[in-house]
Amino acid sequence: MGGRLAIGLVAAAYVVILFIGAFEDRREALADAIGMGDMAFVGLMLAILWIACLIRPVPAVQAHAAINERLHKACKAISIGALILMVCFILLQVFMRYALNDAPNWTEEAARFGMLWMTGLMAPVAYRHGGFVAIDMLERALAPRLSAVLTLILFGMSLAVLLVMWDKGLNNHVDTLSGRGCSSTLRWPFGIEIGKCRAKFSNYYQYIALWIGINLLILACVELILRQILKLFGKDTGLAPLGDEDMASAS
Repeated sequence: MGGRLAIGLVAAAYVVILFIGAFEDRREALADAIGMGDMAFVGLMLAILWIACLIRPVPAVQAHAAINERLHKACKAISIGALILMVCFILLQVFMRYALNDAPNWTEEAARFGMLWMTGLMAPVAYRHGGFVAIDMLERALAPRLSAVLTLILFGMSLAVLLVMWDKGLNNHVDTLSGRGCSSTLRWPFGIEIGKCRAKFSNYYQYIALWIGINLLILACVELILRQILKLFGKDTGLAPLGDEDMASAS
């Protein structure tokens, strides 16, 4: 399987699954056609994709790595912009409050908006490069083969938690009454009106940030699981290592 073909197939598969799974009417219609629950149907699609990846693990890892690298470059750029804006909003609020005694009411929510997007987009980057806090004394004490098995189990547990978060984040957070509500302070400039909230920001724009982060974390976790499987069987020699020169170690 060629590199570009593998990347295209894996990317297309995830896009199709997301296109179906993220919209209740689509996933319920297809799930009802085969007599399954809607989220069970999404899980089935993911299981089929990941089983196919296990059949050809090396091209699958390379495809996931290429997709993650491209996405994470965009995540870093957007997160840097969000951080800069967040700092500017907070400084503006402090200046207006203490220098002019007339603080605007939108700066706090705007800063929170930037923080949510920065968190949602940078968490997958940090996770993929080992930037999360970790207690790895047991992993270091075990023999290499047992250590690899333990790491694989931990990645599997992480993936299970992320899949639950994907479901709950979508159905209990994003696609809810509060998620479809309107911001009390943030408004579009220049009289722009969009959707039912018209000039106000929809809460959806904030709530979707962390759910997008969950999707990206799942992609990173699947890559790490596939890498760990190849490492366990000693077939990871041809894989490009994860570049972590710009990520502080948490070990």
